[in-house]
Amino acid sequence: MAASPTRSISVNAEGTVKVTPDAVRMSATATVVAASNKEALAETAKAAAAVRAALLANGVAKTEIATQSITSYPEYSYTPDGGSKLIGYRASQSFVVTIKNAANAGAVVDAVVAAGGDNLQVNGVSPFVLDSDKATETARTTAVKKAKAKAASYAKLLGVKLGRVIYLDETSTPAAYPIYTATAKADSAGTVVDLGEQKVSVSVTVRWSIG
Repeated sequence: MAASPTRSISVNAEGTVKVTPDAVRMSATATVVAASNKEALAETAKAAAAVRAALLANGVAKTEIATQSITSYPEYSYTPDGGSKLIGYRASQSFVVTIKNAANAGAVVDAVVAAGGDNLQVNGVSPFVLDSDKATETARTTAVKKAKAKAASYAKLLGVKLGRVIYLDETSTPAAYPIYTATAKADSAGTVVDLGEQKVSVSVTVRWSIG
């Protein structure tokens, strides 16, 4: 004789916490056009070294500086009749940098621009939540409390009693950080990176047996 299926109540709930980002991610590219591949790479290396030194001097740890790509290729100018002329070789080195002291991010951007000069392009500056563990725990607690309250409400309406939890599934969704393109000059007013607020959410699906 087949066992009777377990009766249950299943509910969904979400907990959300707003947090101020505690870090900033910056992407930048040092790029130089020169007469030869060798010269372009050498000049780009100098610009990249200056950028790297500026980052280290402004409190960014070496482990937080990562080369994303190094490229070198011929660059052409194109004429209206469809022709082309070699004007040199462009070499580039791109970096992704994590600035853990978010309050200092604007000063770091300015220092990097001053060091790289016109050979540097700031591709993006984006605040993000580096350590979301505490916020996730708070959001989880809220989500579970909401789920339990909702299940208790259904049980009361249906005239049943909640039993043990027989299923739980969680989805954590830290808010994706926005990416802002940025340009700056060393002689301009100091760059300010507005951190704003971001959401850390936890969604749960919980199933209780009922009797």
